[in-house]
Amino acid sequence: MADKCSEGLLNGAVPGERGKQDKSVKRGNWGNQIEFVLTSVGYAVGLGNVWRFPYLCYRNGGGAFMFPYFIMLVFCGIPLFFMELSFGQFASQGCLGVWRVSPMFKGVGYGMMVVSTYIGIYYNVVICIAFYYFFVSMTRVLPWTYCSNAWNTPDCVGVLDGNLSSRAALNLALNATQKRTSPSEEYWRRYVLDLSDDIGNLGEVRLPLLGCLGVSWVVVFLCLIKGVKSSGKVVYFTATFPYVVLTILFVRGITLEGALTGIMYYLTPQWDKILDAKVWGDAASQIFYSLGCAWGGLITMASYNKFHNNCYRDSIIISITNCATSVYAGFVIFSILGFMANHLGVDVSKVADHGPGLAFVAYPEALTLLPISPLWSILFFFMLILLGLGTQFCLLETLVTAIVDEVGNEWIIRRKTFVTLGVAVAGFLLGVPLTTQAGIYWLLLMDNYAASFSLVVISCIMCVAIMYIYGHRNYFKDIEMMLGFPPPLFFQICWRFISPAIIFFILVFTVIQYRPISYNDYVYPTWAISIGFLMALSSVICIPIYAIYKVCCSEGDTLLERLKNATKASKDWGPALAEHRSGRYAPAFSPSTESHLEVQPLQPEKSRSEAEAASPVQGSNGSAHSQDSRL
Repeated sequence: MADKCSEGLLNGAVPGERGKQDKSVKRGNWGNQIEFVLTSVGYAVGLGNVWRFPYLCYRNGGGAFMFPYFIMLVFCGIPLFFMELSFGQFASQGCLGVWRVSPMFKGVGYGMMVVSTYIGIYYNVVICIAFYYFFVSMTRVLPWTYCSNAWNTPDCVGVLDGNLSSRAALNLALNATQKRTSPSEEYWRRYVLDLSDDIGNLGEVRLPLLGCLGVSWVVVFLCLIKGVKSSGKVVYFTATFPYVVLTILFVRGITLEGALTGIMYYLTPQWDKILDAKVWGDAASQIFYSLGCAWGGLITMASYNKFHNNCYRDSIIISITNCATSVYAGFVIFSILGFMANHLGVDVSKVADHGPGLAFVAYPEALTLLPISPLWSILFFFMLILLGLGTQFCLLETLVTAIVDEVGNEWIIRRKTFVTLGVAVAGFLLGVPLTTQAGIYWLLLMDNYAASFSLVVISCIMCVAIMYIYGHRNYFKDIEMMLGFPPPLFFQICWRFISPAIIFFILVFTVIQYRPISYNDYVYPTWAISIGFLMALSSVICIPIYAIYKVCCSEGDTLLERLKNATKASKDWGPALAEHRSGRYAPAFSPSTESHLEVQPLQPEKSRSEAEAASPVQGSNGSAHSQDSRL
């Protein structure tokens, strides 16, 4: 099917049409299609691919987990990814503007903005910690190598300390109730974070982290200073170099003693776990959250594509790349952890971890065992920085694009850089509390609640709104107009039935598996968990509030008439460029629609008389097109 499309499209025109300029001068486009693919890969491939998937894989049956993982990729991940890309590309609008398709559901777009705001705030704090570790690794001896520092306690046992065999063995084997305190863990908790005893005890701002947070936001702003025109160039490096680092670390890891043990621990299938519902739930959740569905970023990035771009092909390439990266990262992580477990004489499960515990405690400690350990540490944290920045670019661009598209006048379009600066400054200020001594508590609270079940609800409502309110037949015709062929039957079935069912399953699974959040031995108080639920509800509540507002503002004498008018696609829904609005999207010359259309002269050298004399030709979507149509 992808070959069919690539053969049918030439210079962005569907078969039967003359070549079109197919560019949006007003909003801008990607410089080329590679920029869009790399940006989307950078957006989808984030920190979770490195610090969450490998842990989930070994915990849920090793190689057996791959089976439900790829099943969920095929039936949920790729279809949802394709839906969001085609949605944004067809309308050339961000996560707010696309809801001209059914104005009552514009609250879904606001919910996406709220989620992206929360994630953007704490995600850059994680990047800033990676920046901090990157800078302190530029030394001859990594500061978390030994237990002889001022912040260490008498319980600290380093893997390179003298007399390890007696002290570590006694600690790890005889006293099973007491976990070994490593120098990397004490460095993380007692020096980098200077962790307080409670989430309500903010303490002081950690100035080194605050400085790194400023560096993170400056880097993000500079890369987005000209929108997709500048970020599209940066991703050539930020989206590709992490694979270079992963490969370097992989080659180094598999040459170490014990690496094979770690990799086998990661891959050995436990087929009995296939029948466990939790394994399928974890697989579905990981696919859903890893691809970035319902964040608004996919819609935003696709909105800068040319109208006839083959987003069907792109969605498959990006989704598979994302999942392959997760699997590849597992080899990198577990080869090193296997080496460390072999060195300590313990099982791999004793050193395996996930989240910040893997990135800033377990893996850095393993790196101290390698010759020239600062070099490997610099490479590892530089990779984390680039993985984080790729996602952060899209989160910030999602918010900026939504604001600019919503206002929509020339004044704000010319000043988009200042909007980007304003959002970046606001993100920095809102992230300052996360650099305090209690910052890690708040970061994990936001990570667990702000972007969990709310994303599932948003995605489910989006599927229902497009497939059942706007209508699946209308949407399939829109895709055929855009790509030159309708979506394959498999995707039609997934969009209408299978994917919404899987999303609902994820929602039920999330509710059933819910456990109050904790961090190591610290249990969050009730008031903190309540704040977490409020953050989760703050994005979902946008949907009913805006729906009620829209129904009240709609025309009609009865509630049913108001509902019909509120859900009916607005007159300016459809392709953004006048040259693409044909058939049922043929522009009516009224002020309400002209204000949202971008008029593009296709061949300025032709005179108006020649344009009017041009005969219509039949396009592949069955509608008549003028060879030189312009308003």
